[in-house]
Amino acid sequence: MNGKQLMKLMERHGWRLDRISGSHHVMIKDGCRSIPVPIHGSTELPKGLERTILKQAQITED
Repeated sequence: MNGKQLMKLMERHGWRLDRISGSHHVMIKDGCRSIPVPIHGSTELPKGLERTILKQAQITED
């Protein structure tokens, strides 16, 4: 999964884009910490990073 796909998944679970800082898009949701998502074109995210972001966002892998 690349960063853009991960952002779309997070948006379906109520997260929204707060700001862009360089190549990182910072996602927010009420009652949760902000989560930066790296966007590097169509480059796949490492599986460990993908799992960590999903865990922080409290999203189970689909």
